[in-house]
Amino acid sequence: MARNAHPEVTRQRILDAAKKLFAQKGYERTTIQDILDELEDLSKGAIYHHFKNKEAMLHALVDSDNERLLPQANQEDGSRNGLQKLRNSLMMQITDTEHMTLMRDAFPLLNDPKILAENLRIWRTDSTKIAYDFIQEGLRDGSITTEYPQEAAELFSLLFNYWLAPNFYPITTLSEFKHRIHCLGLIMDSLGVPLIDHDSDMEDRLAEGFFLLASNPQ
Repeated sequence: MARNAHPEVTRQRILDAAKKLFAQKGYERTTIQDILDELEDLSKGAIYHHFKNKEAMLHALVDSDNERLLPQANQEDGSRNGLQKLRNSLMMQITDTEHMTLMRDAFPLLNDPKILAENLRIWRTDSTKIAYDFIQEGLRDGSITTEYPQEAAELFSLLFNYWLAPNFYPITTLSEFKHRIHCLGLIMDSLGVPLIDHDSDMEDRLAEGFFLLASNPQ
């Protein structure tokens, strides 16, 4: 058998097919055979050469998505204050349909206690630090007035990553997401971190983004 001269191309084709099918059918309902049928010209052995299982494909897609979003998050023109940067960081992710659809597809992985524990660690440390740094910047420039910067950062990370995730706290309608996001905004307001701009469509846009997490692929 001839050796594949472009293994990175084959790997990407597999990921593209998996991503398409996960979005259409959902991660749990997509099989390796479905991916093979989508690709048409690859053998099962070729797939397993690049990925040991379907879970590995999803992990690779999540890593690729993070790499896609990171440069966008780091593109700041210097005109935003700390509060605006915190809002922008949140909106950039939650209103990104590709990102939120992938997060929906990745939720079944959290049924694995080890993966759940790792995500809880990331939310407690990495996600909290990002919010904390923006809050500290807001304190310096006056856009944030909280006396509880660490606690506010922890609540920000906990509520957006856990409390608004429908697989942990089942909510299924857009109005429920709007109601909960409004409540979350009031909590942050009370801490001196006016995260939600109540005079804009920010609540509606966040609710629509999170609503994707509760959608069922047809």
